[in-house]
Amino acid sequence: MNPTYSGGRNIAMKVPPHQYDETVRFYRDVIGLAQIEGHEPAVGFHFGANQLWIDNAPGMSQAEIWLEIVMDDKDAAADHLAKAGIARRDEIEPLGPDFKGFWISSPSSIIHLVDEKTGAW
Repeated sequence: MNPTYSGGRNIAMKVPPHQYDETVRFYRDVIGLAQIEGHEPAVGFHFGANQLWIDNAPGMSQAEIWLEIVMDDKDAAADHLAKAGIARRDEIEPLGPDFKGFWISSPSSIIHLVDEKTGAW
């Protein structure tokens, strides 16, 4: 039986340091999105039904969008995705030993967090 997947509510925008402050200013001051409080130093905004997290990502040359997929069984999802030939990308960002999820890359190189939890980062 395959695991059940759905889109998570979190979108991460990984931004190089030279673009970070202006990107945060754009969403906060120009677009006027409400900032998510209580997660400092992380910067996030309410983005409709989603949450948009702006991450300062040293070492990156351009911004990337990372998406979240939630599922009901981490081990079944890992097996299902491996059998489908989907690349695991756990090296890109540590999640911690108790985190019930992992990173993958879509065929078009979009990074996805596959998360057994309810989707809260």
